[in-house]
Amino acid sequence: MTRSSSDTSAAGTPPLETVQGIVERVTFHAEDSGYTVARLKAAGMRDLVTIVGRFPDIHAGQTLRLQGYWRDHPKYGQQLQVVRSQETKPATLTGLEKYLGSGMIKGIGPVTAKRIVACFGLETLDIIEQQSQRLQEVPGIGPARVAIIARAWEAQKAIKEVMLFLQGHGVSTTYAVKIYKHYGDKAIEVVSENPYQLATDIYGIGFITADTIARNLGIAPDSDFRYTAGLLHLLSQASEDGHCFLPRTELIERAVQQLSLPEYPVDPERINGLLNKMAEAQQLVIEPVDDGQENCYAPAFYHTEVALARRLTNLARHPVEIDAARVQRWIDGYTQKKGIVLSDEQRKAVEQAASSRLLILTGGPGCGKTFTTRTIVALWKAMGKSIMLAAPTGRAAQRLAEMTGHEARTIHRLLAFDPSTMQFRYREDNPLEAEALVIDETSMLDLFLAHSLFKAIPPDAQVLLVGDVDQLPSVGPGMVLRDIIESEQVPVAHLTEVFRQAATSHIVTNAHRINRGQFPQLTPTTKFNASDCLWLEAPEPALGAEGIRHLVCEFLPTRGIDPVQQVQVLCPTTRGEAGTRALNTLLQQALNPPRSDKVELQRGGGVMRVGDRVIQQVNDYQREVFNGDLGTIVTIDLEEQEVTVRFAERTVTYDYADLSELALAWAITIHKAQGSEYPVVLLPIFTQHYILLSRNLLYTGLTRAKKRAILVGPTKAIGMAISRVMDNERYTALAARLRA
Repeated sequence: MTRSSSDTSAAGTPPLETVQGIVERVTFHAEDSGYTVARLKAAGMRDLVTIVGRFPDIHAGQTLRLQGYWRDHPKYGQQLQVVRSQETKPATLTGLEKYLGSGMIKGIGPVTAKRIVACFGLETLDIIEQQSQRLQEVPGIGPARVAIIARAWEAQKAIKEVMLFLQGHGVSTTYAVKIYKHYGDKAIEVVSENPYQLATDIYGIGFITADTIARNLGIAPDSDFRYTAGLLHLLSQASEDGHCFLPRTELIERAVQQLSLPEYPVDPERINGLLNKMAEAQQLVIEPVDDGQENCYAPAFYHTEVALARRLTNLARHPVEIDAARVQRWIDGYTQKKGIVLSDEQRKAVEQAASSRLLILTGGPGCGKTFTTRTIVALWKAMGKSIMLAAPTGRAAQRLAEMTGHEARTIHRLLAFDPSTMQFRYREDNPLEAEALVIDETSMLDLFLAHSLFKAIPPDAQVLLVGDVDQLPSVGPGMVLRDIIESEQVPVAHLTEVFRQAATSHIVTNAHRINRGQFPQLTPTTKFNASDCLWLEAPEPALGAEGIRHLVCEFLPTRGIDPVQQVQVLCPTTRGEAGTRALNTLLQQALNPPRSDKVELQRGGGVMRVGDRVIQQVNDYQREVFNGDLGTIVTIDLEEQEVTVRFAERTVTYDYADLSELALAWAITIHKAQGSEYPVVLLPIFTQHYILLSRNLLYTGLTRAKKRAILVGPTKAIGMAISRVMDNERYTALAARLRA
């Protein structure tokens, strides 16, 4: 029966009806909540049916038996609001083809599915289940492919068990697969014993989802078990905002706000006592500070901060013995030979680099950091030192190599991460073989990467940290560069003089104006050739989005700028009409529209397509791709369920289950753009971004532009950003530890 009434509905509610059919296409599917809009081909009904509801797992080709009630949507017409759903075996050949070709089984794509169904008809699923070797009867399928399909089918059955267990708790198919990949056959056991472990172990699953599962499993909402997990989660959540710890009073306040439920309010005194117990059990570290306050750390953060302070102090306290007069003579000879002139600030920085074990070189754009770094590297070479160069990102490392003429690597590759041990090969017991190191873009160094780096530096090496302290701090916890400078325990060469050649760039002069709290001098886009720093007025985000589309698709191409290769949109946030999510959808359609020869893949409510620019969202040490790396999708294999992405000169392959690590990157956040430069930057700034707007955010975004920057939005929003200084809004104690 296709459509039938049911008498199970309560009085006063629409009657539940049963509808059975094949999912034709998924119009929208939210990975986090499972909310879905799809079109169903129901037998006996001429038109496709729109179904709306929460489905942890749904894809084209599934045969579903649904219970729900009909409603008339004022805009979209009649829809079935689904209350319950059950998957059944496809009953038609078309259904079988769609089911197998939907990407659910690795090794079977649309073409192979068609061949298998043509060969075995309605017996197809039984053949795969019980006689998989017979798949060799299908043209183009050999023993190796049969083995892949058989393994995938078995894994799919195991995953289905996990999915059935999780589907009532709002966990999507993608995360069910990731849970299964992480825990294997112990998935249900681990989740049952401690569902909060998911928030720690599985990228993309947060405390709220884990908490929902826990309550449904019977874990009491006012239990110490839940509160302990919640407190550790709050510290983890704080680290995502850059904090290394939370003051005890603030941690208790957050616990009361975020862990309370209507019928179970949280008692602050109970949390206070629980913190003491957790400290005794070494689940966290509570450190008293001078003003009578106490700071609460997750243990890894405390021990890392202490160890980093000790290593930095040890380096800074041991200056290098040099012949100062000889260094002066070398500088004179080098500048004369190269026909160059060093400013007094630059010359002093080079002299300091010769005698300092650890030196920071900082300054804004156009102040000669690049030139000074190149001179220091040349000096160290002349002194016969073995030199290594590195930066946090691939793009920054490439730029460092170009400016010094010396090989440079990312810090992760410099330290040689070993996936088999999940550790860096170079560390305290196996230090780097270098007598001098240059680390560029050090404003991006977070607490843990900085500690890993300094653990691997030999005690007798010299280190130059280069960075612009006025940029945004690192994406990860801490603000290492700023803390080292503010401690006043390490020599700092601060370049402030803007050179005449750089001063002709309005990008450079406006960056310095913004840094001083002054409004930039903006030229309208109608005067394109008059300035390298332009402004397109747009009062509202919707108009801004349309303005960006016009700039990218029409305005810039007519001026010889390739929008795919040369333009990057940088946003303060992911949300809103001028955020990365909306702009990525808009720009993907404009710059990489669907075509018959371009394979594409539906992921949640969006699409990934061959030719799309994508960004890596998390450090993946197995694949050696890191948070912020940009790449391009070169192939999507629907049969193998793999997506291949080219990052710089290497390609990386992802299983479908790991695609949550990637996002479209036609537009990215300013934070993600740190350490990178782009020929042309479009920068939407709106008052709706108010909570995130700050002087160093605008400064960082503007200085990512190499040749041209275009700000889009109202002048009021630009003024808002300039007026808000948010440099020190992170809880860190590195500066205090260095002073102590």
